[in-house]
Amino acid sequence: MNENWDGAKESMDDAAERRVLFSALDSFRQYRRLAHLNVTHHKRQDFYTLPAHHWQMLAGPPFNISSKFDQVDHAIDVNAEVAERILETGLVAFGVPEDPPKDEDNFRNTTTTGDVEKANTTLRQFLRDWSEEGAEERAAHFQPILDDLETLFKDKEDKGEVRVLVPGAGLGRLAFEICRAGYHTEGNEISFHALLASNWVLNTLQPEEKFDYYPAALNFTNQLSLKDQLNKISIPDVHPGQALELSSQGKKTHAFDRMNMSASDFTITYSDDEHRGRYDSVVTVFFIDTAPNVIRYIETIFNTLRDGGYWINLGPLKWHFAGGHEQSSSQRRNEEAPSAAKNMGIGAPGSVELTNDELLLLVQHMGFEIEIFEMRPDGQSYISEVASMSQHFYRVSHFIARKVVK
Repeated sequence: MNENWDGAKESMDDAAERRVLFSALDSFRQYRRLAHLNVTHHKRQDFYTLPAHHWQMLAGPPFNISSKFDQVDHAIDVNAEVAERILETGLVAFGVPEDPPKDEDNFRNTTTTGDVEKANTTLRQFLRDWSEEGAEERAAHFQPILDDLETLFKDKEDKGEVRVLVPGAGLGRLAFEICRAGYHTEGNEISFHALLASNWVLNTLQPEEKFDYYPAALNFTNQLSLKDQLNKISIPDVHPGQALELSSQGKKTHAFDRMNMSASDFTITYSDDEHRGRYDSVVTVFFIDTAPNVIRYIETIFNTLRDGGYWINLGPLKWHFAGGHEQSSSQRRNEEAPSAAKNMGIGAPGSVELTNDELLLLVQHMGFEIEIFEMRPDGQSYISEVASMSQHFYRVSHFIARKVVK
């Protein structure tokens, strides 16, 4: 598969982009140390601050809390093997030296608290995207999309001629599945954390390689049992290269030539003339509510689609930036960029949160015709630990909108 992403070189050439990239790389480098420090070290401190007769009651049988901390430490070390492999392959992909000369930029010790948390979240996303345990959740999110594509393009003899764009591609599983189904697929992702992780799993693993991972190890709340907290999964559940090789049999174009990823702000890269009318379908899954200003997303989707092309959407309306509590990667870049780069892309100022009815009206107002709309009857989870005492489900909106030329 393609070892590099479109936009990777530009990330290294731009000083603000480079700083954001370095912080992401360093968050994976420091995963082991910071997880031990921020989780088990602090947990032990709190535990041994209890009255002596209380912690002594819990330290040994039948509770064995001291042993639990040791087992979580082991799980952290296992998880760190994944984080460090992501770092290793990411350094190669972006051409960042592991030990740069003193007079060059050094990615070490550049990470932030927010990026450390993003590294933890990204690693947990392997549960949904690349494990057997995530199959049910993937089926709920991805199968309706694959069914829609099959229905819309059933008359296409060569699906490799159908170009599908997947913004917010995350760890790349949906783009991979669409490509495996025969379509020409392009994923786009702005998060360096997700790009680094997807590069590792899609481009660098050998067929025989599998890695253990403990998705719930750092979470001490709402656990039914220690067994659930230390539930181990194996990633990936399928080797991407082998699966795409197999799916290419009998196809005019090999899957390796039908899938690529771009590393950029969706609203900047895909709003230009080069990408105008380039795609037959745009697929958004749990994505549109990541926009502070959803109009920018809709404008960009409209620009990329050919006349009569289809936008397929599935997801909730969580509106991640409601109240200004979450900062996008693009906003962080713009804060450090020259004034000419201000107010661009997803990092532009302002935000608005729409109801689903308002969103559908806006989609139609901006040049689309809603062909199918439904509220999925089944509640859908996102990166859910099925054994957790805390479960959260979304009612998701699913629609197909066709670009209309007046």
